[in-house]
Amino acid sequence: MNTKLTLKLNRRAIERAKKYADKNKKSLSALVENYFNIITEKENAGEIEISPNVLELSGIIKLPKDISEKSEYKKHLEKKYL
Repeated sequence: MNTKLTLKLNRRAIERAKKYADKNKKSLSALVENYFNIITEKENAGEIEISPNVLELSGIIKLPKDISEKSEYKKHLEKKYL
């Protein structure tokens, strides 16, 4: 059930938000609701839901015992950024 909410905001912020909403084909209400959902989900960051696709892929790759994931990731980052 949707409930009405009245907000007092800076006019410039509202104008920018309206342009953003139009550009992204969303309503201001949808933007505000999405924002509220994002900030409240951060509080529950320890309760991250893993998608079924990720769960299905988990454990699919078997690495040799002598490979250190940490050192391989470090090598990857060095190669990428250096």
